[in-house]
Amino acid sequence: MPVLKKLGSLLPPPNYLRLPSVGVDISDSSLKYVKFMPERTRGQSLDLISWGDLDVPEGAIKRGEIFDLDKLSETIKEVKAKTKTDYLRISLPEERAYLFETTIAKNTPFKEIRGHLEFHLEENVPLSPRDAFFDYHVFADGDKKDELTVSVTVYTKDTINAYYEACLKAGMMPISFEVEAQAITRAALPKGSKGTYLILDFGKTRTGIGIVHRGVLMYTSTIDLGGNELSAALRRQLGDKEEAELTIIKNQEGLIRRATDGTAYEALVSTVSAIKDEISLRLEYWNNRDDSDPDRFIEQIILCGGSANLKGLPEYLTETLGIEAVRADVWQNAFRIDDFVPPIDLPHSYGYATAIGLGLAPFV
Repeated sequence: MPVLKKLGSLLPPPNYLRLPSVGVDISDSSLKYVKFMPERTRGQSLDLISWGDLDVPEGAIKRGEIFDLDKLSETIKEVKAKTKTDYLRISLPEERAYLFETTIAKNTPFKEIRGHLEFHLEENVPLSPRDAFFDYHVFADGDKKDELTVSVTVYTKDTINAYYEACLKAGMMPISFEVEAQAITRAALPKGSKGTYLILDFGKTRTGIGIVHRGVLMYTSTIDLGGNELSAALRRQLGDKEEAELTIIKNQEGLIRRATDGTAYEALVSTVSAIKDEISLRLEYWNNRDDSDPDRFIEQIILCGGSANLKGLPEYLTETLGIEAVRADVWQNAFRIDDFVPPIDLPHSYGYATAIGLGLAPFV
């Protein structure tokens, strides 16, 4: 660890000296933003001073790839106007990310780590170093006495440059880019968490899966099923209803089988079962890859995303997968709900998990 970085961890600068920025979560259909500032009367608590949910024009982004940079930059420009902020921390789509895990000798000099990883990049991802940007986390893991574990995240330069250009065109400067699941981790897990968790981001068009070990994102993948498929299943059973009405059915009836009418349950359970099967495959892969280290076994599933409000979802996953599933407390590292009631209600807060995690970055 560099001397300045080590000193910074021992004597962190006060919050007011940290660069003000807004966390921006971009998906194919929407952009959510969150900005925190230090609260002067509640110690380490933060104030939520800006938040919002903007529509991304249709066709601007598809599966994380930008197809119309001008349309996206116009949406980002709205964030600047609403937050009066020039700097942002932005999420990158999991669909475009490559993650791999490797080890290095404990005595590897810090200045040589990046070169060592770059040399082995092509062995792990289908990219050459000249076409890629990558970042990494190094940590001691388990009983490995002579090695350190390294988690490496890789994106193509084209992906990073496209999002970077969209921000600059909107008049904003990106401070950092981060995989969605890593940002969610900062919001959804308690500070200093050392366990292993599966993050399930159940969104409108897809479901993101991230596995986090000792606070570091180690694995990510995407399932092409989301809330839209739940709505389509309900329409096949119940007729052509408005989305708002279907949302009420999902959130109030969901996976609860009623004695008088099980129509909604029957419509929804097949889609949720398909997602459960995909989760099960990831659990089996992860838990069996290094069964000599029980600390790596996934101990809990953390749910977030707008479709995580589906009634009965945590109970269904807990029962069918044999691992406790809970909805995330996305505010836990910002403030205590007993001290401050956020203006974003609980059902909508799950959809803000990524933006909240990005907004927390200057303060944790």
